[in-house]
Amino acid sequence: MTEIEKLKRQFLEHIEIEKGNSLKTVENYDRYLNRFFDFAKLSKPSDITDEAIRDFRLFLNRQKGIKIKGQNQDTLKKNTQNYYLIALRAFLKYLMRRGIASLAPERIELAKVGARDLDLISGSELGRLLSAPEGSDLKNLRDKAILELFFSTGLRLSELCSLNRDLDLKKDEFSIRGKGSKVRVVFLSDSAKEAIKKYLDKRTDMDEALFIRLKIKDLRLKGNELRLMPRSIERLVKHYAIKAGISKKVTPHVIRHCFATDLLGNGADIRSVQMMLGHANIATTQIYTHVTDKQLRDVHKKFHSRK
Repeated sequence: MTEIEKLKRQFLEHIEIEKGNSLKTVENYDRYLNRFFDFAKLSKPSDITDEAIRDFRLFLNRQKGIKIKGQNQDTLKKNTQNYYLIALRAFLKYLMRRGIASLAPERIELAKVGARDLDLISGSELGRLLSAPEGSDLKNLRDKAILELFFSTGLRLSELCSLNRDLDLKKDEFSIRGKGSKVRVVFLSDSAKEAIKKYLDKRTDMDEALFIRLKIKDLRLKGNELRLMPRSIERLVKHYAIKAGISKKVTPHVIRHCFATDLLGNGADIRSVQMMLGHANIATTQIYTHVTDKQLRDVHKKFHSRK
């Protein structure tokens, strides 16, 4: 093991233990750093130079992106390129704190990215989506509860999958542990509580997961094997979007966008929405304001003339 590989291992242990990052984050940082080390043929921290970073950035910028609808993107997205640079900058900060000579982390500037486009559906489309599960059987009741819960809380997909059935439906709120192990409070609408109650009343199993798979080939499955997985919920949302006649791509994250824009459009302050979404940086929440600024819309309507 080279010196830099040993330091990388210590860095990954540091962000897992001291920083409390998730295992997925640690795994991603490991992959990003490995790609840079393999490209630059590094063996020690002093090998990380401005020239090595520049060559790597050119390499990333000339990579083909992932396939979308059967076609390759021209290049790797700027956001994706930045993931590698963020991991490398964090590693250099770690070396600097330990007094190990290497490139100063501030020498790495992230690529500029354009404003993020929001995938949104209209209010009528959202209404049709939430009403799409129509039956009184367990599957339709489960799916209705999932969709209502997404829109009521703005939960991320992974957060919803992690829920257990011990929710106290007498209350209008519950705590969820989100990104970075941060705990926040989310709130239940009356329609979401009603949908969850109907679904739970119909269940006869004893599994702890709130949302479970219903077609079980092996009834002896135990533990998390009954829990509905993220990919299944993504397919579920897509299915009901098609059923509702929505031509746009609809994902759990699109419903999260609808949750945020609905709050802001009805006058909620951005700080409150930031807290409900679990955003660490308010700049992330501000991407919603350009589609929900009622004041600007009213000014335009009042003062704009066609003359």
